[in-house]
Order: sequence, then C-alpha cells, then structure tokens
Amino acid sequence: MLSSSSTTVKNLLLKKRLCFLLKLVCYVSSVFIFCEFLIYYVVIFQCRWPEVKGGAHMSEKETSTSVLKAIILADTHLLGEIKGHWLDKLRREWQMERSFQTALWLLEPDIVFILGDVFDEGKWSLPQAWADDVRRFQKMFKFPASTELVVVVGNHDIGFHYEMTTYKVNRFGKVFNFTSGKLITRKGINFVLVNSVAMEGDGCTLCRTTEAKLVALSHKLNCSQQKPNNSNRRCSDVEKLPASEPILLQHYPLYRKSDAECTGEDSASPEEKNIPFKEKYDVLSQEASQKLIWWFHPRLILSGHTHSACEVLHAGKIPEVSVPSFSWRNRNNPSFIMGSITPTDFSLQKCFLPYESRVFTIYCAAGALLVILILAHFQLLTPPFYFAQRLISKHKAV
Repeated sequence: MLSSSSTTVKNLLLKKRLCFLLKLVCYVSSVFIFCEFLIYYVVIFQCRWPEVKGGAHMSEKETSTSVLKAIILADTHLLGEIKGHWLDKLRREWQMERSFQTALWLLEPDIVFILGDVFDEGKWSLPQAWADDVRRFQKMFKFPASTELVVVVGNHDIGFHYEMTTYKVNRFGKVFNFTSGKLITRKGINFVLVNSVAMEGDGCTLCRTTEAKLVALSHKLNCSQQKPNNSNRRCSDVEKLPASEPILLQHYPLYRKSDAECTGEDSASPEEKNIPFKEKYDVLSQEASQKLIWWFHPRLILSGHTHSACEVLHAGKIPEVSVPSFSWRNRNNPSFIMGSITPTDFSLQKCFLPYESRVFTIYCAAGALLVILILAHFQLLTPPFYFAQRLISKHKAV
C-alpha cells in the first residue's frame, strides 16, 4: 500500500516537472520566434507607401498603373571569408534576409534598388569566395517575378579607384547586369545608374569609358526632353526616350563638406557630423559632382556609402538623399526608403527596421523573468510577503 502511494507521488512530481519544463520551452520558443521572425512583420507592417501629388485624386487602377513603387536600400556589406566571423555572418544575414523578404511580402514593390557595397570584401575576393558571397546574396535577396531587382556598384564590390580593375568590374556586371553608365526606364521614368568609383577624373581607361557612356546618355536624354520645334540636327537621329527628367542612382554621394547639416534620428552621430569629408573617398569630387549635374539635370539623386541618412539640396533645387546602411553591423537602426514615383513627381518615405537595442532589451527582460520563474518554481525565491513577515517577527522579538 505504501509502495503504491509512493509511486503515485513520484508520478505526480514527474508530471509537474515535465509540465513546468514544457511551459519553459514554450516560453523560450515564443520569445525567440517573436524576436527573430514576427518582429519584422510587426515593424514593417506599420510602413505605408507615400502619396504623390494628385495621387489622392486618382482611382486605384490609375494609381497602380502610373505610380512606380520602389524600395531603395544601400550598403548591405555581406561579410566575406577574411573579416567575417561565422556567428556575425549568421546573425547579420538572417536579419537582412528576414527584413527584405518581409518587406517584399507586405509592401509588394515594383522595383528594388540597392545602391552599392553589396559585399564587404568584393575588392579582395578570389573566385571561389566571390561565388560563395554571390550564392548567399541570391538566397537572401531572392525576389518574385512581379518585382525587379537593380543593383549599383560600390567601392567594396570592386575596390576604391586604384584597386578597381576591369576584371572586378566585369565580374560584378556579369552577376548583376550592371554597366558603368546605364539607363533603365520603367513606367516612363528614367533612372541613370552611375559607377561613381570610376568618376575619379584622372583619365584611367575605366574612367574614360564610364564618362563617355554618361555623356552619350546625357545627350540622348537631353534630346528627348526638347520640344519637336526646337530639335536640332544633333538630335535628329537620336533614339527618343520618355521626356521625364532622370533620377541618378549611385554609391558615392555628390560633394558636400560634411554631414553637419544632416538631421534625423538616423543621421551621423554628433561626433561624426563635423568631420570634413575627403573628396574621391567619402564623396565625389566637386568636379565630378558638377559634371553629373550639368550632364543630367536630375530631379533626384539617391546615394549610399556614408551609412547614415542625409538630405541636401544641390544648386539650390536638386535634392539628394543619402540612404543609410541596411545592415545592423553598421547601425542600431537600419532602414530603407519607400518611393512612389511618376514621370513628373515623386514622394519618399523612410521605413525603419527593428532597433537591435530593443531586441536585446526584450531578450534581457525575458531572460530575467525566466530566472525568476525557475527560482520561484524550486522555492529558491522568497516571496515578498514572507520576507516582510519575517522582518516584522524579528522586530517584535527584539
């Protein structure tokens, strides 16, 4: 009889322990799933496409056909085999993959632009390492047939100017269908893709080729914007493009002294803002910047490279938006730009991704609560009521 009773008690204790263990597993799993998966849906779901002027007066069908929905991001810096620790790679690539795939699923953009520095070690990569980096990129940034992906070259993809070679440029171009001065036109909107690393202005072979392509493209765009009665002989045999003023997409920003005038929560830190920029390293030279403005008279310039956000006006009327890094390795608060663009207008809106500090705080709070639950379960944590009662009893005894 005693033996039977003892077995029953043991079974009950075992069931309680198993039940408690199951609750802990569910608790830990829930926190992990939220922080590593669901949080991206919660945060990106709050982002909305901006409206362009007149968009409120268009029907839904007119808006969907005339407005191009574009996502713009920059500086993903996929780690390579030289500087990339496997744990750092795993963490950062998971974060970027989940953010990108969630954004595609929730926002359904027509086109995505990545403004250079896709890879961190493209300037050094040997063929096998390059192939591995490309394979990982294609897995992370896969996209449906309804979306187009356009990638611009950056200095980490092919090296700074004096590290840049024809081999590296062609290798990048083969994977991403990029040339050093390319025009793409979507829904009557002209986008000019610039290899800003080749805008050194020193007459190197790649620099001369790039500038020649850009000059020819500039001529074609300028001829397309002229009215028929003003066209001259130089434009008579030129292929006509949509008359929309172009949008420049490049990695380096145009020349500016520093980030001192930049504002916003994702702008550079106060210590970094007043550090002067070095021409041809942090920004394009004044000469190259002026050339691009003269050649294209763009209505908008989008750039990356600095890893921080900034909005500036060139010549008092041409806006440039520097897009911050998409990687948590470079920022606590990565983001991307959502653009609603028409042939005559555009509207931009920033979409922030989960703050890493907040994710870390959730993990710390959940860990502290987990420790408290375990201590309380094994009666190793004195309840506040009994602790207070013991203090009162000791006081009375004295």
